Amino acid sequence: MKKTLLLFILISSVSFGQKKLDKLLNKFNKNNVPYISVDSLSSEKKKAILLDAREAKEYNVSHLKDAICVGYDHFDLQKTIEKLPTDKNAKIVVYCSLGIRSEIVADKLIKAGYTNVYNLYGGIFEWKNNNFQVMDTLGNTTEKVHTFNEDWSKWLTKGEKVYE
Repeated sequence: MKKTLLLFILISSVSFGQKKLDKLLNKFNKNNVPYISVDSLSSEKKKAILLDAREAKEYNVSHLKDAICVGYDHFDLQKTIEKLPTDKNAKIVVYCSLGIRSEIVADKLIKAGYTNVYNLYGGIFEWKNNNFQVMDTLGNTTEKVHTFNEDWSKWLTKGEKVYE
C-alpha cells in the first residue's frame, strides 16, 4: 500500500510539473516548431546538431555536450548557417533554458529552408532535471546551470543554480 501511494504521488508530481511547463510554454510560444523530448534526444542513434540559443554567459556556465552557442539577443542567422552542414535536411535541435528563446531561433532556421529542426522541450532545465549531463567550457561535467534569474530558477529542480 505504501509503495502504491508513493508511486501515485511521484507520478502525480511529475505530471503536475509537466502541465505547469506546458502552460508556460503555451503562454510564450506559438508552437510553430516541433518539440523533441530530452529522452528522445538522449537516445537518438543519429547525432543531431545542437544549437544553444542562450547568451554566452549562460553557455559558459554549462551547456549540452557539443552544442554550438548561437545566442539570442544578437542571433545572426547568416553566421549560424555558416556553422551548419549544407544539407538542409540535417537534424538540428535548438535549446535554451526552457524552450522559449529556442523556438524563435528554430523558426528562423525553418524559414531559411531547414526542414528537420526541433525545439528541445523544457530546454537545458528539463535536460538537467532528468539527470542528463551538462558540460562546462573546459569540457568537464558540471552540476551548474545558469538559470537566467531568480524567478526562472524555480524551473530547475536538479543541479546548482547560477544567476546574476
